[in-house]
Amino acid sequence: MRIRIKICCISSLHEATLAIAHGADALGLVGRMPSGPGPIPDWLISEIVRTIHPPIASFLLTCEQSSAEIIYHVKRVDTNTVQIVDELTTGTYDDIRTALPHLKIVQVIHVIDDKSVEEAIRVAPSVDALLLDSGNPKASTKTLGGTGNIHNWEISRDIVKSVKVPVFLAGGLHAGNIREAIQKVQPFGVDVCSGVRTEGRLDHGKLDSFIKAVHSL
Repeated sequence: MRIRIKICCISSLHEATLAIAHGADALGLVGRMPSGPGPIPDWLISEIVRTIHPPIASFLLTCEQSSAEIIYHVKRVDTNTVQIVDELTTGTYDDIRTALPHLKIVQVIHVIDDKSVEEAIRVAPSVDALLLDSGNPKASTKTLGGTGNIHNWEISRDIVKSVKVPVFLAGGLHAGNIREAIQKVQPFGVDVCSGVRTEGRLDHGKLDSFIKAVHSL
């Protein structure tokens, strides 16, 4: 199975073009966040999205926790996928599907302990995919992605085995560890932000090395 590659924290039209040219299957565009790298204004997300054409997927990363606010956020930027980086606390996934029937819904599970497996199993039937990351929504200042930290891949592997939807693996991935990560977790796709950047900017060499390492499997 070919592993899908999502390049996250895209910050400009140039970065979007660079990632696509190197073989990215999806681009992540980060909306307002309580912490972490990569947030850009909605007007810029919308501008970048207009340059992303099928089969490349455009992911909006939103920290909104109500279905109504998620719907409103997606309508402002018009991505074809929404990545919900925190727990949905108001409304339902069905609300989002009704309002935006063509939208793909990806729920982030922050892998912390065995309760993360239970959360994944509970949420999976309602979404199109899961994305496993290394944030901490319970921290005093929430971290919801882009940490550059690796989580417990044993737990991630248990999640992949326990759900029937595609699973993306994120969190501290780079060219030096991506082969081991894929072999251990067996995800549908991988997601990288800091691992292909130098001083916050997308690095041509790191991007090339990362994608070649994934394709070599």
